[in-house]
Amino acid sequence: MGARIDVLLVCGGRYHDFDFARVELLRLLNAHERLRVRVREDYSDLAAIARADCLITYTCDIVPDEAGEEALQRFIESGKRWYALHGTNSIIEWTPEGKVATPRRAGKFMRLLGSQFICHPPVGPFHVVPTEPEHPLVRGIGAFDVTDELYLSEMHGQNRLLMHTHFSGIAHTGFVEAEWPGDEPRAVVYLHAHGAGEVLYNTLGHCRGKYDMQPLMDEYPAVERCAWLRPEYYELLERGIRWMARLEQEPPAVS
Repeated sequence: MGARIDVLLVCGGRYHDFDFARVELLRLLNAHERLRVRVREDYSDLAAIARADCLITYTCDIVPDEAGEEALQRFIESGKRWYALHGTNSIIEWTPEGKVATPRRAGKFMRLLGSQFICHPPVGPFHVVPTEPEHPLVRGIGAFDVTDELYLSEMHGQNRLLMHTHFSGIAHTGFVEAEWPGDEPRAVVYLHAHGAGEVLYNTLGHCRGKYDMQPLMDEYPAVERCAWLRPEYYELLERGIRWMARLEQEPPAVS
């Protein structure tokens, strides 16, 4: 059976259906008997970070303070693994003109993650391609089409790209930094080593319910589930969970 593995799930922030994401992630985590999970909405519980054997995050506009950055750095440098999802690398501010800015703050945090979110086109379809099709985290999944937020990020340090897409042009006029020339691969799934540990980042997984844009609007006109409707996304989630908890050699969980 093996020893107990303590997981910290950080899930919270703005403009997303965190109730939905939290329940789905807890369901996947609960399928593994060895995993025991604590849940927090931010990085302020430094003791929980220190106790955790592995970390999984689904946030938007949640960044640690200096003490939290140092705790996360110690966590990674000690050889532990962090599975970061969707908006974990985001900082969002609204300008007086009503545009979305993504200021360069929390630099240590973003360097730990290997990227910082800058903007995305409107939710829409795009094509995801394996960059390293034989890597165990993506082997056999293959290319697929998904409707989601296509993340355009500023990359930091050495990142091992596992899946990518392509985008060139004006992403979204609602963002301050909307212009993205060139057609280089845009990261969808990548690994980022730091010290003895490593981060696995998956940019997919936008979700939003009708109340999640308050106070900007009372009710959002549509429920968005995006990659959560795709079996490929759940396969990536399951493999990422097994990776972060070092369960790769154990039989797959039974859901």
